Amino acid sequence: MENIVIIPTYNEKENIASILQHVFGMNKEFHVLVVDDSSPDGTAQIVKDLQLKYPGQLFIEERKGKLGLGTAYIHGFKWSLEKGYQFIFEMDADFSHNPDDLERLYNACKNEGADVAVGSRYVKNGKVANWPGDRVFLSKGASLYTRLITWMPVMDPTAGFVCYKRKVLEAMNLDGISFVGYAFQIEMKFAAWKLHFKIKEVPITFIDRKLGQSKMNKGIVKEGILGVLKLRWQSIFKDYHSKMKNGFTETKVA
Repeated sequence: MENIVIIPTYNEKENIASILQHVFGMNKEFHVLVVDDSSPDGTAQIVKDLQLKYPGQLFIEERKGKLGLGTAYIHGFKWSLEKGYQFIFEMDADFSHNPDDLERLYNACKNEGADVAVGSRYVKNGKVANWPGDRVFLSKGASLYTRLITWMPVMDPTAGFVCYKRKVLEAMNLDGISFVGYAFQIEMKFAAWKLHFKIKEVPITFIDRKLGQSKMNKGIVKEGILGVLKLRWQSIFKDYHSKMKNGFTETKVA
């Protein structure tokens, strides 16, 4: 099996069974790795119960404490590389990302020359549904701010619906990725771009969650604002390309 979808979870009991059923019911076969941060609502147990229904397809890694989105994905990336997967996906558990679009992201990497395929809200035909106006303004503003500061040619740099070819994550020093929220998504794309991989944006419709609580908070927004400035600083005054190449072992930025 060459495809693995990483879904980080924290208190997603309302969504996790439905999202897994949808992914496993698709024409294209995907395995799923759930990385759960000790959800007190029992999300992990739901996943473990479902492993009986999806043997050899559904996997779970449980971590002690709420350690953050970025570290959950890094954990999942390393696990997936060790298991030999060729196409490694990021996806939310709350249906803001439509599982049907996994096949479009896969096709962009498999057949259209992309090394990284991004499910994008802000390219032609991309959309956002059911978001309040202030949230749309914040998201679009963050994307514009990121492009202006970093010069990275990605219209939706904070997007969390992504497919990576194996070679991208193998080439990257994953321990050098230093952020955990919005800035994590930005830094992953920035690192791939700096390592000269081809990033392709695939238009999607992003739908706000209907069940469960959003993980957005002021700390995540602050990290995004300061994180972009740090990335730009590093790219100008440090050899960021060398830092992000696999094998580089310097102390991470706090």
